[in-house]
Amino acid sequence: MRSASVWSRLHRAADAQTSWGDQPPRQRHGSAVTLPLDGWTVSGTARSAVEALVVRHLTYLGAQSKPGESLRIARDGHGLEIAAEWAGLDEPTAQAAYGLMAIHGRAQASGPQRLAVDYVTTATGVIATQGVLAALLSGMRGRPIAAVGTGVANAALLTISQYLAAASASDPDYLEPLASNGTPPPFESADGTLLELETLDPQPWADFWTFLGLTPAVIARAWKAFVLRYATATASLPAELHQATRMLAFEQLRQAAERAGVTIQPVRTFGQRLADVEGQCQQLGRPWTISPRPGRRTSPSQAMDSAEPLSGLLVVETGRRIQGPMAGHILQLLGAEVVRIEPLGGDPLRGMPPMVGDCSARFLALNRNKRVVEADLRAASGRATVRELARDAAVFLHNLAPGKAAQMSLDAPDLWKINPGLVYAYASGWGEERGGSPPPGTDFIAQAYSGLAHNVRPAGQRPAGSLMTILDVLGGLIAAEGVVAALVNRYRTGRGQQVDSSLLSAAGVLQAPIAESAAAHQPVWGMWDAPVPTADGHVMIAAGSRPPQSLSPTDLASQRTVDALASLRSAGMCAVAVCQDPAALVTDPAVSPLVEFDGCAFVRPPWRFVR
Repeated sequence: MRSASVWSRLHRAADAQTSWGDQPPRQRHGSAVTLPLDGWTVSGTARSAVEALVVRHLTYLGAQSKPGESLRIARDGHGLEIAAEWAGLDEPTAQAAYGLMAIHGRAQASGPQRLAVDYVTTATGVIATQGVLAALLSGMRGRPIAAVGTGVANAALLTISQYLAAASASDPDYLEPLASNGTPPPFESADGTLLELETLDPQPWADFWTFLGLTPAVIARAWKAFVLRYATATASLPAELHQATRMLAFEQLRQAAERAGVTIQPVRTFGQRLADVEGQCQQLGRPWTISPRPGRRTSPSQAMDSAEPLSGLLVVETGRRIQGPMAGHILQLLGAEVVRIEPLGGDPLRGMPPMVGDCSARFLALNRNKRVVEADLRAASGRATVRELARDAAVFLHNLAPGKAAQMSLDAPDLWKINPGLVYAYASGWGEERGGSPPPGTDFIAQAYSGLAHNVRPAGQRPAGSLMTILDVLGGLIAAEGVVAALVNRYRTGRGQQVDSSLLSAAGVLQAPIAESAAAHQPVWGMWDAPVPTADGHVMIAAGSRPPQSLSPTDLASQRTVDALASLRSAGMCAVAVCQDPAALVTDPAVSPLVEFDGCAFVRPPWRFVR
């Protein structure tokens, strides 16, 4: 944990101005650099897991690591101070205070639940690295930045931005669905295989369950809960569905799914995922690949038109659902102009309740302030519109289904013909790992395949992925991180870049610390490691903070939350009240400066740049 003094240290660092803009690309072994941070050194003791992740990602990008008093990155005597503020919290208390436990726990209807992975830590580290890269790019473009910081509160709120927007929207016609008597996925086969199903179309869904003998009424009722699980983080599916899958062996279910056109994915263990990685000589935790465009150099010339690091840069985004739009949202928060390509008539998700005016609050959380151009990508004229926009863009970003961009002549080689300096970013589901015809790259299928569905639950709980869209959000953050790194490399080398990231690589970033530790793949928790019920809510104590033996969780059950916190703190414990409803965050004095309200709550940019 870091004290509040990190911010004053950042401002003191502003006295040491940087000047990186006029330095030519370095040469290495007779060729231009291909790693964005070749020649840079990142120093610091990595006193937290956030700082360790920042150092790890910067070294992936070519920086050399060495010990130091404080976290900073430097080259040729010019440096950038880096800080991540925890405000007295740690992973479990941050999850509790900022609503993640409440959202993750919705599906089980048993109250807030803790994610058993360091999700806030990981998101904070990725967001901090985005800030570092954006600051370096700003310096290269002639507006030096001396220090950059972010906070765990900023990062945590950004990860739940859709849920926060929906919870705070004043839509009188909308009632947030909550878990009821139904049971969420995963399903289970007769031979004991846990499995996830996925389809984005109601007809394959209906066909699959018809094969299993369900009635149209049950199938239709289940579809609504199933398809809305991405938005609501809950899925109360009728018991008949689970009873039906338990009647058949996995192979029979697989055949039925294949006939219907539904994706079926066993919930794999983390050990199985590690065997994949080792067998393919991959490195778990490497978030993206960045490759320069072959051929001649160009001279990127977009001038900055404001103090924001990415100002003056145009991003063309063809993003669907969450992953792609989140990446574009981050680039927009950093100052880029983002043009969002939507189908004729607009993205259908604009109409998903709750509404703010005539647009979905959830949709606005990721797409507000983007300029929209409607184009039918199935038509030559629509594709021509996209190519014309890409001609003057710095970045083309998409998360289309595998092969779709190539079919539409919107792949990297196609767009480099008209814009050789373009950064081409593909945020996919699987990367290159699952072949040329992979299943849909969606959050819950990726959680099941990667073993993350085991990792997010402690030992003793049935493995099940979170219905909070943890990989879609983290995948978008990682895609944006790779884009800014590629923009740095584009500036240094004069070459266009290709950036590839995936939901699977995002899972790997979360899982890398688990793989490196000797801990069980499902952590073993004691009685204080999960939210503790009180008479009117829950409390969460910090990791490693243990009450005296004379105090037990049952002692707090009859106390009000405020009194339970007083009891814990008087015993020297660090504890917080668990946020029960994200809507309450908007009026929290510690949170309100981090959001702005315009029909609903929107999370402000999570970085602080000191010049």
